[in-house]
Amino acid sequence: MRIGLITSEPGHPLLSLTTALLAPDHHVDVLDPRTPLPVSEPLADVYLLKARTPHALALARVLEQRRACVINSATATALCQDRTSMAALALSADLPFAATRTFTTLARLASGPALSGPAVVKSRHSRRHDVVARVDSPSHLRDLAAAHPDEPVVVQDFAPNDGWDYKLWAIGDRLFAGLRRSELSPEGRGPTRALRLDDLPPGWPALVHRVGEVFSLDVYGVDIIDRGHGAPLIVDINAFPGIRGQSGAPEALAALALSRANGADTDRLACRGAGDAGRSGQDRLVRRAPESGPATEP
Repeated sequence: MRIGLITSEPGHPLLSLTTALLAPDHHVDVLDPRTPLPVSEPLADVYLLKARTPHALALARVLEQRRACVINSATATALCQDRTSMAALALSADLPFAATRTFTTLARLASGPALSGPAVVKSRHSRRHDVVARVDSPSHLRDLAAAHPDEPVVVQDFAPNDGWDYKLWAIGDRLFAGLRRSELSPEGRGPTRALRLDDLPPGWPALVHRVGEVFSLDVYGVDIIDRGHGAPLIVDINAFPGIRGQSGAPEALAALALSRANGADTDRLACRGAGDAGRSGQDRLVRRAPESGPATEP
């Protein structure tokens, strides 16, 4: 089998360990989206879309148009980078996602009516080094806006919780879990602690699988906080996260890649042929999550 990795970081622990598992019997190609080259024939049997840059998404779309199987699809990956559309889709599917309002810029947010209480302000477009901050006062908001005046943002009311983020990851049907201090915690994030699935509140594993179904994702992360007594609140969804240090994750990714390369699970949206490229069920879901709507401020 031929497996393609769309990434500029093939040495990432998850990818390098997965490659080591595959390499003895299969050919693994690395496609660096920073220096795109013409994709030669024959295409790989499956591509793993680890990068999320515009060039990486464009490359993935070209491959999908040529009947390639891409995990996750370009459409599903792009959706998870837009927190406005992410929230709209999650809420329309009755997932317990934080209510989200969108503002065109941080300056516009700071110049408008005062927030009703503590809030979490995030960049609308998820990326490395984006804005994620708890805002407790008008002066704090003004300082944040002064530093990032033109940043499009979303606002979520701060939900009281125990100060921990539950990091849940899925690779196909396999789930992994960790516990980490919230990035909003004064003590900082700190290391991620391993967490057994049996230690999760009832219903949480099923909720993670439901997220994958709604967002048409195969490899993804779901960040959840516990609002009390095991009541989950989803605060973020990530396409193809790092999943570092999780025992069994490279094996699960290698197995998923080979399963899709062999044509298994052909009902999954990510690996349909060119006749469905650009017209998957994910596209239908995206149309239910418009760029702007009732939760969007001017």
